[in-house]
Amino acid sequence: MNAEIRNWLQNNYFSVAQPVLKNNDGIYPLILASQQGRIDVVRFLIEQNATLDVMDQYGNNALWAACYADSCDCIEALIRAGIDINYQNSASGATALIFAASSGREKVVEQLLAAGADPELKTHDDFTALDLASTLKILKLLSKLVKSGD
Repeated sequence: MNAEIRNWLQNNYFSVAQPVLKNNDGIYPLILASQQGRIDVVRFLIEQNATLDVMDQYGNNALWAACYADSCDCIEALIRAGIDINYQNSASGATALIFAASSGREKVVEQLLAAGADPELKTHDDFTALDLASTLKILKLLSKLVKSGD
C-alpha cells in the first residue's frame, strides 16, 4: 500500500489493517472512493477483494457512487471487477443508468450502455432511463436503443 492510499484510509477513518471494512460511521471505503473518483483507491480496494455489493445509507452501490463522481475510470474498474451493472436501489428501483440519464451525465450513459446496462429497467414509479433523460443527447442515445429493441 502506498503512502497516498494509506493517508486516504486514515483521513477517512478506515482501518489500514483491514482496508475494505466500513468505518465507525458505517461508510464503506469502496463507496467513498468511488464517490470521490479515486481510481487509485478503488483499484487498491478491488485488489484487496472488497465486496462489490456494499451499499451506502441510501441503498446505492459503488457503481452509482462512481456515476455520481462522473468517473469513467472508476466505473470501468468496477464493471471489470464484476459489479452488478443493473443493480436497482431497493427504495426507488433506480439503476446507475437511470441516475446518470436523469442527471445529465452523458459520457457515463454512453459508457454504461456500451457495457451492457439494461435501458428497459424501471423505477418503482414505472420510469425508465429514457423517461428521465435530461439532455437531448441522452434522449437520442436511449430512444435509439429502445426503438431498435437492442
